[in-house]
Amino acid sequence: MALARVQKSLAIVVGLFVLYTAATGPFEGLIQRALFLALVTCLGFALYPLGAGRSWRPVGMVIDLALCAVSVTACSYIVVNYDTIMTTLPWATTLDMALTAGLVLAVLELGRRTVGLIFPVLVLIGLGYALFGSYLPGPLRHRGFDTAFVTETIFLGDLGIWGMLTGVAATVIAAFVLFGALLLHTGGGQAFMDLAMRLGGRQPGGAAKIATIASGLFGMISGSAVANVATTGNFTIPMMIRLGYPRPFAAAVEAVASTGGQIAPPIMGAAAFVMAEILGVPYWTIIVAAILPALLFYMSVFMTVHFVALRRDLAIVPEDEMPAWATILAPRRIAPILAALGGLGIGIWLGRSIATSAFYGIVGLLIAFVATEAGRLSLRQMAGKLIDGLEDAGKGLVIIGVLLAGAQVLVSMINLTGIGVSLSSLIVSLAGDSVVLVAMIVGAVCLIMGMGLPTTAAYVLVAAVLAPAMTAVGVDPLAAHLFVFYFATISVITPPVCVAVFVGAGIAKTNWLPAAGEAVRLGAVTYIVPFLLLLYPGMLLGGGPLDILEAVAAGLALVLAVPALLSGARLFGYRSIDITIYAAVIALAIYPQPVTPFLALGLLAGAHVLGRQQRRALA
Repeated sequence: MALARVQKSLAIVVGLFVLYTAATGPFEGLIQRALFLALVTCLGFALYPLGAGRSWRPVGMVIDLALCAVSVTACSYIVVNYDTIMTTLPWATTLDMALTAGLVLAVLELGRRTVGLIFPVLVLIGLGYALFGSYLPGPLRHRGFDTAFVTETIFLGDLGIWGMLTGVAATVIAAFVLFGALLLHTGGGQAFMDLAMRLGGRQPGGAAKIATIASGLFGMISGSAVANVATTGNFTIPMMIRLGYPRPFAAAVEAVASTGGQIAPPIMGAAAFVMAEILGVPYWTIIVAAILPALLFYMSVFMTVHFVALRRDLAIVPEDEMPAWATILAPRRIAPILAALGGLGIGIWLGRSIATSAFYGIVGLLIAFVATEAGRLSLRQMAGKLIDGLEDAGKGLVIIGVLLAGAQVLVSMINLTGIGVSLSSLIVSLAGDSVVLVAMIVGAVCLIMGMGLPTTAAYVLVAAVLAPAMTAVGVDPLAAHLFVFYFATISVITPPVCVAVFVGAGIAKTNWLPAAGEAVRLGAVTYIVPFLLLLYPGMLLGGGPLDILEAVAAGLALVLAVPALLSGARLFGYRSIDITIYAAVIALAIYPQPVTPFLALGLLAGAHVLGRQQRRALA
């Protein structure tokens, strides 16, 4: 009970800190980041205690308190010495080295407890390479850096652990996580679920389409595909199983739909904000560029579910389980969502920062929530929902803050040693000047490097190491970063380390391997769409109207033909003929000539009409 109270109190403090800095503006750069990291590490050690439930928990408690104390001391040192650090570029002392080691150890230990060993091991490899890479043979060798220089890079400046990634986590991402948490706790979560049921429930494969819509809506404001599966999957997966859907299919639908939410605006698993900072472009440039690929992803999942439902005769959701439209559109359900989006839009229209705009959205949300619930809920009940939102936001920021701080350490070591440039040069030398070959190599490496990592951490890693290889052969930087981001994201549904599928299979109580096979089929278009970013400039909604039309036509042809091919959808009833037509449509869609996307759509439409006429004649 005492630990639970500590967890709740610290989480609320983190939420209030985010709310305050979003409202009044952040503190000076390093001060904001140090305060944020101190709060989330303390909360992290409370939420993920070492040796919980074990006989050696007292030893674990001592370790937790020691790591917590070191973290707070190191962060306080930065706050107190901020002016000195920023104006004199101090040399590292023994104390600096000790504080750096303790803080990095605390961050990596929290990373291990929250997401497993893969991430901290990668950071340790980066640190080891910086310290000992001078002893390596060949092109991987660098000039060497001593412990003092590495300490100065990591701790005594804004390039290491206090760098851009930690800054984005402590401001923009934190504000949007709070925005999303409060939105869900003031009725938005139930509104999303009811809307998904109403839109998808009465169609073929209704329960799977509910999962697709609900997971997409939740995923748009969630920072983790795995957390999204655990949240919405506990409702949608049992519903699908109850209606007779195969367990592996139910797990796969939820895993893929939740993953799709990570590539969908406005948050994109928090990577949108990081990408904007790395590229130095406005946040809205990223959002606009991501719209069409996200729409194509969900259309492909919908079509695959539809074709599978028709072939397997999957049940629809009974009418008596469907919420009424009057309930969905009731003011107390929809007003907080509209007010939140309205406040966000007003902040952007007034030219405020993204974090401040999120605060405006929170203000609109709170006003609408109080206005619509007054008289129905007591003041205590309303305050309880808001406190729950603050608590959930604080807890959600632990993983984001810890992972981005650790990722910033890794990125600083990559930049310090130049290993990113070396690997990019190696990839280009292997593939020559072929953009497609470079993209295939980079995509495969992204899938491997992203396995087991949350969306944002996976993106940061591949962006630092692999995106330069694509820009080196002439790919637009925005297209290159979205390319590596998509492949790093879908690693969570790609065997063998498909963590979103693992969670979904656990809820469905089935073997993960067949579920992974279903997930790859459901998300097949996602492995192709990144290449369309390179083939069709209009896929980013850039260029002229004709460029955009070509991209839309190519995307539509793919999201219809690929699911139909993989689901065994019939055109003429002769499998070999059907496969040939689908393959021809796909080939035309990915052959970037002005007329080929439209030919692909025409071929598919013509085959569909002729096939339907043939079936009617036979009937």
